[in-house]
Order: sequence, then structure tokens, then C-alpha cells
Amino acid sequence: MKTTDVMNMSLTRMRLGAVFSLLLLMTGCGGLQEMWEGPGAKVFRPQAIAVLPPMSSQYDGAREDIQEVLALALRKAGHIERVVSPESVTDVFQGSKDAFDSLVFYFSRLEMTGQSDKESAIALGKALNVDSFLVVRVNSWEYIRKEGDNVGRVGLSLRLVDATNGATIWKARHERSKSYMFFRPNLKDIAKDLAVEMISYMPPQPRS
Repeated sequence: MKTTDVMNMSLTRMRLGAVFSLLLLMTGCGGLQEMWEGPGAKVFRPQAIAVLPPMSSQYDGAREDIQEVLALALRKAGHIERVVSPESVTDVFQGSKDAFDSLVFYFSRLEMTGQSDKESAIALGKALNVDSFLVVRVNSWEYIRKEGDNVGRVGLSLRLVDATNGATIWKARHERSKSYMFFRPNLKDIAKDLAVEMISYMPPQPRS
């Protein structure tokens, strides 16, 4: 085999290795089902965060529980100095038409384009007095039959947004399930474990 052929094969292997490493990062390296970090994730150091009301889905009945468990998981993680309570978030959107309109517009643009809208993100940050917020979608909140087992399942998609400029810092999707025979597990308990796991991957990470 020619030397040039050997070099080309080596370069091909290196490229494939780099692509494989990137795919592992995108899927959470065996942790989360999907994960993506923006270029600013490593230096992102927000001081305050709010969990927005989860986006509308077929599991709207779970919205309050999900907002609560995520805020609790953020407090436990201790990465961010101030976590706005779900009650305070609700009060802001109920008490200010401008804030509520910004929320509706932000969600509609996110649904249509898949992108975080800068102006409405900044408006939300000012209304909530935070420099970051978490966008949430409930993907599953149900009891199902899976591979012959009874299962309680909770799935979430999260998006961390810099409220000072609207940039998406981090995105992830994951789910947790628990099988049972006679007594259904509490879906909120499953959600608590899921929230803690997902937040553990979210920037900012604890300083070493």
C-alpha cells in the first residue's frame, strides 16, 4: 500500500473519530437522550433564573408540577444565586399585560422558527428581573404499557436562554420511566428525579 494511501486512511479515521465525538456530545454521552451547548455555554454565569410556564402540549395538566420540580432542582444544584419561585413567575404574567404578551410572542416565534426571539426574550428578562430563563416542554406525562410492563413515564425538553441577548445557551431532551405491577408510581416523583438529572448537565457547571 502506498504511503499516500495510508495517510489518507489515517485522515479519514481522524475525521470519523471527530464526527463520532460530536455525536456523543449531542446525545449526552450516554447521559441525556439529546443535548446541545452553544458557544457561550462554558463562560455563562447568570445570577438569576426563572422557569417559564411550560409550553402548551397535550400534557397541560402537568404544567404546574413540572415548573415546581424544575425550580426546586435549580435551587438544589446551587449553580445560580437566585431562582424565582413559580408563584412569583405566575404573578408577573397575571399582573402585567406587557409581560404576558411578550411570553405569548416568544412562544409563538419559537414554535414557528425554532429560534429564540431576541427582543421578546429581553423583555421577559426585564419583566421577571432575571438574566436567564428556562423554556420547558412536557413531552410525556403518562402511564403506558411498554414491552409488556406497566410504566409511568415523564419526558421533558429544556432550553436555557440568556435573557440579556436572547441567545440559546443549552438545550436538552430526556425522559424517565418507572415500571410497576399494582401501584402506580407518582409521576411528580419521577419528574423530580428527571429534573435533578437534567439540571446536572445544564450550564453553568460547578467550578472545580
